[in-house]
Amino acid sequence: MATDIDLRDDGESDRRESLFDAIDGADPGDTLAITADGDVDVHLVRYQIERDRRLAWEHADPDTEPRELDVTVGEPLADDALATIDVRDLTPQRRHEVLLDLFEELPAGEEFVLVNDHDPKPLYHELRSMHGDVIDWEYASRDAGEWRVEIRRNADSKGVGSEDVGSEEANRGAATDDVITRYDVREIPKQERHPTIHHRYGMIPEGGIMEIVAAHEPRPLHREFERQYGDSFSWEVVESEPGRCRVQITKSPGVGGHDVDGRTGDDRHGGDRDEHRGDDDGDDRDGDATQTTTSPTDEEALDVIKEFDVRDLPPAQRHEQIFDAYDELETGTGFVLVNDHDPKPLYHQFEAEAGPAFRWEYRKRDAGEFRVLIAKAATDEPDDAASSEPEAPF
Repeated sequence: MATDIDLRDDGESDRRESLFDAIDGADPGDTLAITADGDVDVHLVRYQIERDRRLAWEHADPDTEPRELDVTVGEPLADDALATIDVRDLTPQRRHEVLLDLFEELPAGEEFVLVNDHDPKPLYHELRSMHGDVIDWEYASRDAGEWRVEIRRNADSKGVGSEDVGSEEANRGAATDDVITRYDVREIPKQERHPTIHHRYGMIPEGGIMEIVAAHEPRPLHREFERQYGDSFSWEVVESEPGRCRVQITKSPGVGGHDVDGRTGDDRHGGDRDEHRGDDDGDDRDGDATQTTTSPTDEEALDVIKEFDVRDLPPAQRHEQIFDAYDELETGTGFVLVNDHDPKPLYHQFEAEAGPAFRWEYRKRDAGEFRVLIAKAATDEPDDAASSEPEAPF
């Protein structure tokens, strides 16, 4: 039977102390039912590191507050074992918030194991952009639905707003509390830049700021944001000097410009399109690469064979089952995915792995109910066309 531990009346420092005391008094195999006003995942990882004792926990809900979770106390960690955090039952936004906080508190020389349901590579780029080259990142396993990465902080970092990321004036701007995340695209491979940025932008709250650092102003990315998000964001160049441009993108409430499948008017009516693969080092060039699109064309006859509602599934199981459903599709068929939030991050994973036959089209976007057609179309495109990056239908 679980022991109830209510931390809602504790401040942040008292919460940590009360949590540690409760776990210290538990025996291996005991379960503690924790209730708190905020996430305690960082404290649980810190406990494993400081006390050399294994913990495992599961949240009652991926996002609602107060946070409720069951913590199972384990045996002492073996000599070569690491503290572990499994984020598969958290919403994507909470995952990043918890992991950024965890790395912020991680002393130099410490490490932990991250367990996720897909490749967390965007987090690697985010940590490098926020903290510099102080991260050791090693994949321990890459199984379907369970990726394990050993993450080590090998040196101290000064983080966003420190003297190593720009001029004093620029750092004052970078240090604002509203900057949720930061990406230095100069350090990210070109083919990973746009999927990484869109994957993370979809998670930040309204009013939050994403900061992009590039060699020059990334105009192709700006145009892409205009197509995909309409006028629901603002774009401000806050620093520009030779070899370095810093842009802050602020997410504001959506005020139109998108229809039900997420395309702007120009996209719907065949207007001019900029190359999705535009270089974020600032080169404002139109490419000659063949464009692909992930929205079905009028000529494609796709047979919708089923509706797949994942809202009752734990978040940790959703991605794996959706990919399994796609793998089982025959050419020319598809299914309608029903989810309780915008599955946009899933699009970027399909984009990277599924090839030119992949199709994605929004059918409904309401609070608590998103419907997306996911299909496998026939394609006669040559291999070089498949290597070009598709234009996201948002």
